[in-house]
Amino acid sequence: MMKRSVYVIGVGLTKFMKPGRRANLCYPDFAKEAANKALQDANIKYEAVQQAVVGYVYGDSTCGQRAVYEVGLTGIPVFNVHNNGSTGSTAVYLAKQVVESGNADCVLALGFEKMERGSLSLKYSDRASPFERHIAEMAKITAIRNEPITAQFFANAGKEHMEKYGSKPEHFAKIAWKNHKHSVNNPNAQFREEYTLEQIMNSPQVSGVLTKLQCCPTSDGAGAAILASEQFVRRHGLERQAVEIVGMEMATDTESSFEDKSLMKIAGYDMTRLASERLFAKSGYKPQDVQVVELHDCFSANELVTYEALGLCGEGKAGEFIDRGDNTYGGKFVINPSGGLISKGHPLGATGLAQCAELCWQLRGLAEKRQVAGAELALQHTVGLGGAAVVALYRLCFPGSTKAKL
Repeated sequence: MMKRSVYVIGVGLTKFMKPGRRANLCYPDFAKEAANKALQDANIKYEAVQQAVVGYVYGDSTCGQRAVYEVGLTGIPVFNVHNNGSTGSTAVYLAKQVVESGNADCVLALGFEKMERGSLSLKYSDRASPFERHIAEMAKITAIRNEPITAQFFANAGKEHMEKYGSKPEHFAKIAWKNHKHSVNNPNAQFREEYTLEQIMNSPQVSGVLTKLQCCPTSDGAGAAILASEQFVRRHGLERQAVEIVGMEMATDTESSFEDKSLMKIAGYDMTRLASERLFAKSGYKPQDVQVVELHDCFSANELVTYEALGLCGEGKAGEFIDRGDNTYGGKFVINPSGGLISKGHPLGATGLAQCAELCWQLRGLAEKRQVAGAELALQHTVGLGGAAVVALYRLCFPGSTKAKL
């Protein structure tokens, strides 16, 4: 069966904030704000939405319904998804499949989170941890320290890159410096303060090479996207703003994650590389065709190793890539113009939707001071430990539009 083209016709986002900052609000309030903004952006009524896919990590079953009911009670199917850091992107991935299969013409992808302060921890101690195999393999290579376990995964990946390719602590700090600098121009970012490289490197150590200002915070917030078919776009006259999802791929851990004795692979390197290779092979594009990227920088070390996994630079060349400034304005790519997870914030269920929103605004020329000149092809990447990596390509290229030359 031939797949239909799928378009993002509207996006919405709340400001990401420190948990508890808005004590009088809860996740249904965040979700309602984001969803209504997306509907307003698409200039459609909620009654046009035929299905909803909702992502969150910290919440009970059917929180998705509780959130969607704030927007409307139309009896549509609501699906709840949970994939750690890639939860929001997984919601978009599933919504895309619903539309391209012909099962619906208009689907809401929604993601939200109401988080606790402090480092992330497991909620259940009486059953198998989804990370136990990853931790066991990591323990065979390096000592498990009395530090936040999530930070250890990525600090260890950074350590391996330094030992294998010669990258330096300054390279990881430069990524955080860049992302904090980018977030100054993002009104939805949790942090909007610019720091010097010295301030970043001298902030409190969290794990290994990672300091506090190189780590994403816990956050409250929500994001939403309306996905639609070409027929729906034409019926509603949305051709000028419809952003095509050129392709979207998800990959999970492979045998190499556990058998290759690699700290980078345990942290998701091969998942990302596999998803990326599939995406570019199927789409006919190359990484070098991209202008703007929203990349899962939960820690600066993950952004660095992901440059190579996505093919944005050669293997072992991330340090040189950073030193040339090829990851920011004036360079080869602009990576995380939003400020990324480090500075924008990381409400797990909303992160993938926030990335989608940022890239749609970039392609539509609506990113204001963050605007990447000449942005025509955008790349999204998220990763969830345990594991799932999601990558996507977007372009403003509706059939017959002025940008259909891509």
